[in-house]
Amino acid sequence: MKNKKKITFVINYFYPDLAATSQLMTELTTSIQKDFDITVIAAQPGYAGEKNKVKKLFEEDYLESIKIVRIKLPQVDKNSKISRMRYIFSYFALANIALLKEKKTDVIFTISQPPVLGGLIGTIGKFFKRSRHVYSIHDFNPEQAEAVSYTNKQFIFDIARAVDKLNCRYADHVLLVGRDMAGTLEKRFANSKIPDYTVISNWTNESEILPLDKSNAVVKDFQEKNGLLDKFVVMYSGNLGLYYDLENIIKIAREFRGEPDIIFLFIGEGAVKKKMQDYVEENNLENVLFLPYQPKDFIPYSLNAADIHLVVNQKGIKGVSVPSKIYGVFAAGKPVLGVVEKESEIDRLILESGAGMVVDPQNYESIADSVKLFYKMDKDTLKEMGLKGRNYLENHLTKETSISKYRETLKSVSDSGKIHKQEEETIRDLSDRTNR
Repeated sequence: MKNKKKITFVINYFYPDLAATSQLMTELTTSIQKDFDITVIAAQPGYAGEKNKVKKLFEEDYLESIKIVRIKLPQVDKNSKISRMRYIFSYFALANIALLKEKKTDVIFTISQPPVLGGLIGTIGKFFKRSRHVYSIHDFNPEQAEAVSYTNKQFIFDIARAVDKLNCRYADHVLLVGRDMAGTLEKRFANSKIPDYTVISNWTNESEILPLDKSNAVVKDFQEKNGLLDKFVVMYSGNLGLYYDLENIIKIAREFRGEPDIIFLFIGEGAVKKKMQDYVEENNLENVLFLPYQPKDFIPYSLNAADIHLVVNQKGIKGVSVPSKIYGVFAAGKPVLGVVEKESEIDRLILESGAGMVVDPQNYESIADSVKLFYKMDKDTLKEMGLKGRNYLENHLTKETSISKYRETLKSVSDSGKIHKQEEETIRDLSDRTNR
């Protein structure tokens, strides 16, 4: 039997971490472990404030046949830039050491987290290990940081962009998670050869997350415990981070203080959560509820407690990032209020599926008006709209569709370092079927 090619994934968040990236990469690696010999280099779980259980600098663990090298890192305060930078550079240094300590690897797989440095780990590893490098870009940086003016020092953005262009150029293959992101990659290399790339959508496990009625016993119990019974629930479930304008979107809740049936529910953690909570407290808003991240096996129920879901991005993020929460919302068969730019991936998905409405970022009046329109719809219309998203997911965005594309791409790169013409046509065919 031919020996399996070895792929080393350097992906900071991994099982049992609650980050969306962790769940995606865990499902990817466990699904392809029969095809490849897989090692994962990751930080200890901590995305949602889990306690640090790693005692040594590097500890080995296993998930089925997947070897995991866990790195001990300093605790991070997401509200402190200094703390975040200390965490990021500690991870960068230690992940490089862990990668260089690994025995021969055929392919290094990195993602764009931490920003720019995630790809640079693969660039350095490819040089020293003489391996191939697949660079999976979930967020383009510094473009994402520029959109929210993370710093006013332009030279930092210029240096970061130059480094990440090097990462893309030196990689054997670049993976993108949205069709609009292809335009950003092509813009970066407008006057030179564009790196080989494939667009592969993120996913959710559509067999685990199913449309459930609010009368479902578990969903109803969740509603009762959190004061949601007989309420029209506008839910945001995910990272309460810097790139979503949530600290301003939450202000529309003031307009609904006279509507006791409408409640805004934010599930998750992140850098702007404290600022959002302070606003709610200062304005004595009783129609806003915050809950922590829910356990992975409970998400199918918490998602179904909503009447509509918010899927949002800050202005300037088009072609830079794709919120993966859209796939879970589609799977649950719930309507979407997308606060995203026109022709972004999320805008396309909502319009193509017919599963909701789209509003421009920072147009807070239109966001409030859209919530009112959803609220006035009869239940059958809302249900039909949400199920359109589920149908679209089943036809175009299944977990197996995306993982098959990953498998084909990784096999091609591991075998030759390049996408063979016949294999490229197979991958493009899968892409065409996904995008129809």
